[in-house]
Amino acid sequence: MYRGRLQRDIEIWVGKGLLEKGQASAILADYDSRPASFSLGRVLAVLAALLVAAAILLLVASNWEAIPRLVRAIGCLVLIWAFYLSGAAFANRDQPQLATAMLLLATLSFGAAVSLVAQMYHLSGDEMTMVLLWFGLACLSAALFRSGSQVVVAGFLAWLYFGLYLEAHVSDWIGWAPYAPPIMAALVLALIYYTGAGRARHLVYLLVIGWLTWIYSLNQGLGMAVLYTSIGLAAFLTVSLPLPPLAGLLRTAGAAPAFYTFLVVAIGLLMLHVEIISGPRLVALGVVTLAISVGAIGIRGRDNGAVRYLAYLVFAAEMLFLASETLGSIIGTSGFFLVSGLLVAVVAWLVIRLERRFAGSRKPEMAA
Repeated sequence: MYRGRLQRDIEIWVGKGLLEKGQASAILADYDSRPASFSLGRVLAVLAALLVAAAILLLVASNWEAIPRLVRAIGCLVLIWAFYLSGAAFANRDQPQLATAMLLLATLSFGAAVSLVAQMYHLSGDEMTMVLLWFGLACLSAALFRSGSQVVVAGFLAWLYFGLYLEAHVSDWIGWAPYAPPIMAALVLALIYYTGAGRARHLVYLLVIGWLTWIYSLNQGLGMAVLYTSIGLAAFLTVSLPLPPLAGLLRTAGAAPAFYTFLVVAIGLLMLHVEIISGPRLVALGVVTLAISVGAIGIRGRDNGAVRYLAYLVFAAEMLFLASETLGSIIGTSGFFLVSGLLVAVVAWLVIRLERRFAGSRKPEMAA
């Protein structure tokens, strides 16, 4: 899809005289020489690995009692090592699809083996400890093999650990376990930069946002909502106006950091609206929310469509909310719908004007 759009754009640029035909051919040749971000063979290899892993687990589970204990333990170890060694062999032979499949089989087999051996020998521990051990192995595999698929597995295991904790202690902070999700997120993020598995960033960002929201649920109150929003604003400004040490890292991260930090801001503003339900403070909060939305559009709106559209949504929602709280009870239902329609029209006009301005500001940059 992207290549088709790129080719159409290049043809337009050649027609306008912005590029020569030789340069256009060189650009397309360079793009075609890069490894594809999507590979059907890689996807099929991963699916095959998942199916084989499921078949092995079902086969072992169905005949588990008939197999002697020592044979079970040795069999699990042999299976794990066989998959890891096969993955290393395929990686050395420059066969990344098969290497990915073998590493995935090895990591999944390790998790299953730990669970089965623990049941067999009645070892003490819980699911969270097992997942933590499993996560550590996935991180080690990702670092040793520089495997993006292992980073993704580690990201899902971090979510699994957090989910198991919430299932058992959703309303309590117990021991050191609640500190684990952000630490695991930091490890996965470091592996993302090491392996280049950029798409796994979304798992990390969502995990951190979920953890912060859970922290707020434990300490609900106006002060906590203000702190949550302040953290989001500080993070958004940090990634939107990067200092030289962060500029290089953020350049490779794309648009996601700014969007997710502004999403934290939006969630924080929603929390503030839950805490402040009436009076002059509500109107002041509405003005602040509108100002933050406009500020986000001004800072990152031109270069980051995700931030821009989220800011549009926050701005429009706040306008309608303020209209419903301040005018709804005065002018009645029909009048409220009329005012809401006019407000939406105003917002639509502003959005159209902004989009045209952003589009116009890009043309001089391209010409330069």
